[in-house]
Amino acid sequence: MKNEVISKCPICAQQLTIKSLHCDHCDIDINGEFKLSPLSLLNKDQLEFVEAFLINQGSIKAVEKELNVSYPTVKKILNEILMTLGYKVNEEEVDTRRVEILDRLAKHEITYDEAMKLLKEVK
Repeated sequence: MKNEVISKCPICAQQLTIKSLHCDHCDIDINGEFKLSPLSLLNKDQLEFVEAFLINQGSIKAVEKELNVSYPTVKKILNEILMTLGYKVNEEEVDTRRVEILDRLAKHEITYDEAMKLLKEVK
């Protein structure tokens, strides 16, 4: 049974370097230092999300429907993935979303519990 490639050391959590590659067909070993793809930094759930996002051609609405999650959850996961890959997340967008939720609460469009749930998803 073959194991999945891990990207972080199980002892110290630092990024691993691949030192050896092997071809089962011709039995050759190639030694050196090989970097993992940035996508290897993503966990299984994040990779499944990326797959759903790509299959749905970036349509957030379609991803919401396929994964049965809310818009804020989709945005939260996207931001987490971007941060994991080393990209900067637009904090202004997060702040704007929080204000929108609080406005909806003030207008009695959503309940306190719904607002709290949505605010937790935005973080």
